[in-house]
Amino acid sequence: MSRKRISLRQELPLLFWLVIVWGALWQDFSPGNLLFGALLAAAVARLFYLPPVELSGRFNVLRAVPFTVMFIGRVVAASFQVFYLAVAQGPKVTNAVVAVPLRSHSDLMVTATGHVISLIPGSLVVEVDRSTSTLYIHGLNVRNADDVLKLRKEVRDTEAGLIRVMGTKEELAALNQEAGA
Repeated sequence: MSRKRISLRQELPLLFWLVIVWGALWQDFSPGNLLFGALLAAAVARLFYLPPVELSGRFNVLRAVPFTVMFIGRVVAASFQVFYLAVAQGPKVTNAVVAVPLRSHSDLMVTATGHVISLIPGSLVVEVDRSTSTLYIHGLNVRNADDVLKLRKEVRDTEAGLIRVMGTKEELAALNQEAGA
């Protein structure tokens, strides 16, 4: 069985990322090291099957800046909240694993949402159901049904922000239609 050939245009972001990771791992961004990393990345991409990452072809900088500011604000606020909970309540803090179905079924969007959520202190993705695009989030200080709804809303708001930044036109239209309804 032969696999579908991926165009260089589709593969370029992956190759670029692999070269950056190579330079970072060696802590050497010299032209020779990056060239060797590019050759190694091309060999890895050709020899080992990696499913293609479907990029939407759009990136909205005007949406990315406020999303980044909001993300940094959430990280700072959550850091203080986790600190307070650790000092004031200690082991009495109640946690929960909450299922959050996402709007998007794009692997890139599900992964990006999961990573952004996991970078915010007090929340961690423990499982992903790829078939239903559901993230299972371990949330800190989830005491009741209202806290569950709040956690779900935070995750879906994060996904909505990412859709506005880099989602497909179809995802963006569905999000706008949902907001208008």
